[in-house]
Amino acid sequence: MSASCSLIHAISSTIPRRAASSSSSLRSKTTANSNYRFSSRRLRRLTTIFSSSFSSFSSSSTIADPMGKEVNSVEDSSMDAVQRRLMFDDECILVDEHDNIVGHDSKYNCHLMEKIEKENLLHRAFSCFLFNSKYELLLQQRSATKVTFPLVWTNACCSHPLYRESELIEENFLGVRNAAQRKLLDELGIPPEDLPVDEFIPVGRILYKAPSDGKWGEHELDYLLFVVRDVKVNPNPNEVAGVMYVNRAQLNELLRKAKAGEDGIKLSPWFRLVVDNFLMKWWDHVEKGTLHEVSDMKAIHKML
Repeated sequence: MSASCSLIHAISSTIPRRAASSSSSLRSKTTANSNYRFSSRRLRRLTTIFSSSFSSFSSSSTIADPMGKEVNSVEDSSMDAVQRRLMFDDECILVDEHDNIVGHDSKYNCHLMEKIEKENLLHRAFSCFLFNSKYELLLQQRSATKVTFPLVWTNACCSHPLYRESELIEENFLGVRNAAQRKLLDELGIPPEDLPVDEFIPVGRILYKAPSDGKWGEHELDYLLFVVRDVKVNPNPNEVAGVMYVNRAQLNELLRKAKAGEDGIKLSPWFRLVVDNFLMKWWDHVEKGTLHEVSDMKAIHKML
């Protein structure tokens, strides 16, 4: 018997039946009221059955939506409420290895390693590298509530364009730029007027796969966006645990500590790939104001 049927049966068996005969209506109000009053013993029994049935229902691994599709329910009771909502509300853009859009799926499904491995789910992403006028690079430490790669240090902002009209625009990579502007406000509190979309310079794309733990991971076609701008940051604690600007020497020291395992420093895999393969060369062009010379949005660098 299902949990819901058991619950209905328990409730109906706990409530006394009303007398059917017309003569019952002539009984005293005291007698009638006593027939419908729960005893404390019955009430405790009903509460126990209800709690058990509700718990059984809420811990099930799947539920069905009104259209008949099977939908994953969130079994992770420790998952932060905001991050849980985003896991199901946000629809990522699915692409093939050539960055052609092939569909969309929830952020939850796109980050399940089981689905990544079995269905080869690949989604579009972006990584924003933000420099100030001193040509120092802004880094953020991802919050402890993040589902993938919590508390690791990475570039200023890393996220996904969503399956919505404003972030699907292919021309001049405007959809990805719009997404970056949206998330820089969400994560770092930087108003859109302080970071106009035409200030973001798309420099390249990488394709990588990286497990976070046994359940979660990344498989992204990642747009690398660079911007030089002095901004005030007001980090959202649900997204960001800390921020700092670094020059090249300070970044190299951070890399050394991460490699040696000192001070608990960890770096995100996508940031490490960019640092190891591109960043120092591109940093020269940031300082010279010649980033457009090295921008190559035709190639997709596969780093699997």
